Amino acid sequence: MSTFIQMTEVGPRDGFQNIKTFIPTDLKIKIIDRLVEAGIGAMEITSMVSPKAIPQMSDAREVIQHVLNTHPHIIPSVLVPNLKGASLASEAGIKNINYVVSVSPAHNKANINRTHAESLEDLYNIRHTFPDMTITLSLATVFGCPFIGETSRETLMDMIKFADDLGISAVTLCDTIGVANPTQTLSVLRGIQQAFPKMDIGLHLHNTHGMALACMFAGVQSGVTRFETAVGGLGGCPFAPGAAGNAATEDAVNMFNRMGLDTGISLPDLLDIANLIRSTIEPTLLSSLSRARTYSEFDFCSEKI
Repeated sequence: MSTFIQMTEVGPRDGFQNIKTFIPTDLKIKIIDRLVEAGIGAMEITSMVSPKAIPQMSDAREVIQHVLNTHPHIIPSVLVPNLKGASLASEAGIKNINYVVSVSPAHNKANINRTHAESLEDLYNIRHTFPDMTITLSLATVFGCPFIGETSRETLMDMIKFADDLGISAVTLCDTIGVANPTQTLSVLRGIQQAFPKMDIGLHLHNTHGMALACMFAGVQSGVTRFETAVGGLGGCPFAPGAAGNAATEDAVNMFNRMGLDTGISLPDLLDIANLIRSTIEPTLLSSLSRARTYSEFDFCSEKI
């Protein structure tokens, strides 16, 4: 039996929030429905943030209610930056949240206007206020920050220990600006695995320097089986002009398929969804497969070149 790779689709949150023009709620829901039909079993569907800060997420409740009512078999999650966001998520019926903290104090302040102490205090309060809620700690700027460059490995480990002491069993390492390399990825993963052998570690990679898939491969080599990606390679970072989007779901699924690993996701369906996004939301997609054919579609020639 091949290894199962858990793909969490983050396009409806991390991908859509960077689109300046408001995407109609019906279109968001249509894309989410199509992603579920393609075999996506886990999805970050929105974020609980101020609609003034991110107007694109102002329809979070409508999106959540549709997913909960229509797709009870998938694992929907939302991103929250504070206790208020977690409270709103709980009120909406969400059982899984991704709590975001930046390893870089400068990015944490710029991104969610909080110090490390304030973010960790809220994480503590969320854990004790909502003991039945499943929390994944999403650590931003693990591999680099647009303000300070390299971030502190010691701070990273301290944050994971804080979560571990609270009984939080999953962390996602986020390459917010897409600067990670495979050697660095392996080093970070091995350090965490040695210190916290029971921690479920996921990777959320951006593709600014073209190494997202290489870092995902490094993750697989170290035993990671949980990855966050966005269909079409949507996404970016508002504090890093020119930063590319997330690792594209279709590119990752194609790589895992070719490696003999199971994702349970239909690649042709993903490509159809990417085409839908190109025609309705974002005409320039960054994924490789949205611009080229899959391996099985090539017309192989018999003559030697």
